[in-house]
Amino acid sequence: MSDVVRTQFADGRTRPYSASAAAGGTIFLCGQVPTRADGTTPADIAGQVRQAFDNLEAVLAEAGSTLSHLLKLTVYLADLDEFDAYNAAYLARLEGHPLPPRTTVQVAGFRGDKRIEIDAVAASTT
Repeated sequence: MSDVVRTQFADGRTRPYSASAAAGGTIFLCGQVPTRADGTTPADIAGQVRQAFDNLEAVLAEAGSTLSHLLKLTVYLADLDEFDAYNAAYLARLEGHPLPPRTTVQVAGFRGDKRIEIDAVAASTT
């Protein structure tokens, strides 16, 4: 079995988990929330989707992958009534990339103003 390679977060903040772990050409990313580098969260669901994907893309880059190499997404929404707006922002953000298999579920809630978290598995490009 190949070695496991883990990445930490680019912001340098200590967390009780890795940003990603990879083995055998597969990368498992921790869930990405819509928090900006300055600690703020966009107000609307479309902005939150874009920010969560920006964060996901940064972890993918650090781990040696891209949005085009996503293998599976699990998306957690605080409110499924926002599904249409979320889905439109999702499709816009992934325009030009192959759409991965996806599961979307409603959860009880998140801390603060967050309304989405995206969990991903991707293939390595290296």
